[in-house]
Amino acid sequence: MVNINLDFWKDKKVIITGHTGFKGSWLLIWLITLGAEVYGISISEGEESNLFNSIKRNISNKFDHKLIDIRDLGKVSNAISQIKPDIIVHMAAQALVQESYKDPITTWSTNLMGTINLLESVSKIKNHCALVCVTTDKVYENKNWCYGYRENDNLGGADPYSASKAAAEIAIKSWRKSYCGENNFEISNLGIATARAGNVIGGGDYAENRLIPDCYRAYVKENIIKVRNPNSIRPWQFVLEPLYGYLLLAERLYLDPKNYSSEYNFGPNNDSNKTVLEVVKHISSCWKVSYAVQQENDFFQEANILNLDVSKSKQVLQWEPIWDFEQSLNKTVNWYKNIKLGGDPYKECLNNINSFQTEN
Repeated sequence: MVNINLDFWKDKKVIITGHTGFKGSWLLIWLITLGAEVYGISISEGEESNLFNSIKRNISNKFDHKLIDIRDLGKVSNAISQIKPDIIVHMAAQALVQESYKDPITTWSTNLMGTINLLESVSKIKNHCALVCVTTDKVYENKNWCYGYRENDNLGGADPYSASKAAAEIAIKSWRKSYCGENNFEISNLGIATARAGNVIGGGDYAENRLIPDCYRAYVKENIIKVRNPNSIRPWQFVLEPLYGYLLLAERLYLDPKNYSSEYNFGPNNDSNKTVLEVVKHISSCWKVSYAVQQENDFFQEANILNLDVSKSKQVLQWEPIWDFEQSLNKTVNWYKNIKLGGDPYKECLNNINSFQTEN
């Protein structure tokens, strides 16, 4: 059962970097409902059809929206010093694997130097602050084994996206060990943790070359779903699952930075680790749309299997996945289906959040 402390979040100053992205938009809505004083930092509002733009009119007067490039140290530092946040959830990133091959410079500068800019800016403030840096499950050196990766396993990354995120993890750990504490050059008011989440699904994701959005586009256009890498296994989870983890982590980190400044995995239970083909079969049966396996001849490489061990988050944070594989897919499918029928994206998100918080 969700155990978020409502009293803790009320009136807390919270910055979300990357608030106009898919996960950022969901977190933005959730924090507003929790009564937090929310500030969003993002380079742009994204594509016109993305989730943020479809919900913006519902929440425009409920948070402070700042268009800032995370790679601009001066502007980031100025925003941090003015806001004096209690909590920062850092999600601004170039988050697409294929795009990282096409534009590695932007990927590296955003994911690594953007994170370092934020770390440098936060280390200058005097108020108590908890910083949760969101990376990815792809930070691990992937050995294509069936075991779940644990937080103390080796970092790696064969593609520019994964490597840049692994490098960010190293930078974050260095900052934490160098500047968090009570010794020389250290400050005791700052807690820094990283969150590594599995493959996230949910309504409102319209990114290119991602499984669920590709399926939805095929559904809308009455095309066949083209399945790439059908046998690849991933830890599928609904978008609210890791966000719930970020909220729990931020709360613990704020109250006790010394004991919670660390790395955490957020993923589903083992029975939700499914192949791409299993996901597509479920979606095609719900939407009554055909699919076909298509062999890709490009050079983009992705791991065949990727699982996470989430024992630490369960034991240390008392975090648990709420929805299983079938529930997560059904919630996702129904979100898009309702939008296709004329539903309101903001209300659909709110319904999912309310349902998630109240279900056992």
